[in-house]
Amino acid sequence: MNVLETPRLALRRFTLEDAPFVFELVNDPAWIEHIGDRKVRTLDDARGYIQKTLAMYERAGFGLYVVLLKETGEPVGTCGLIRREGLSDPDIGFAFLPHGRGKGYALESAAAVLEYGRHTLGMKRIVAIVSAANLRSIRILEAIGLAYEGLVSLPGGDEPVPVYAFEDLGSSRRNSEP
Repeated sequence: MNVLETPRLALRRFTLEDAPFVFELVNDPAWIEHIGDRKVRTLDDARGYIQKTLAMYERAGFGLYVVLLKETGEPVGTCGLIRREGLSDPDIGFAFLPHGRGKGYALESAAAVLEYGRHTLGMKRIVAIVSAANLRSIRILEAIGLAYEGLVSLPGGDEPVPVYAFEDLGSSRRNSEP
C-alpha cells in the first residue's frame, strides 16, 4: 500500500522482501561517500537494516519509504522522515540508485514527504543533515524550502555536519514580514 504518490512516483513502506534493493542501495558508492558505510554485506544484513526501519514505523509512525516508478513499479531510491538520535526534530532523508539520479525523483519525492510531514503528520519543523560535499542534495533541500541553520554534532559522528531546517511559522508571522 502506498503512503504517498506523486505524478511519477509511489512511496511505500519497506518490507523484508526489499532486502536485495536495500543491499544494492546502501552499498552504492555515493551512499557510502555521503551517508556512510552501514556494514550491510549480505541479504541477511539488509533484512536487519530493514528491521530498524520497520521498528521506526511502529515507534514514530513514519520512516523511510521505498520510492518506486509508478510506470514500472521499479524501486529507484528511498525518501522519508527519520527520528535520529541527536536531533530533536524529524529528519528528511533521501538516496537514489545511479539510474534514479538526475531525473528529478529526489526533488519530487522530498517535496511530497515534506508536505506529508507538515499536513498529514502535523509537523511544524523538519530538518535535514547532509554531507557538506553533497551539493546536489543541498540544492534539493533548498529547493523544497529548507534553509541552512548551522552545524550539528551527532552521537558517534566524526565531525559536525550541516543541518538545514524547515519551520512552519504560521501564516500570521509570515504576513508580518517585510
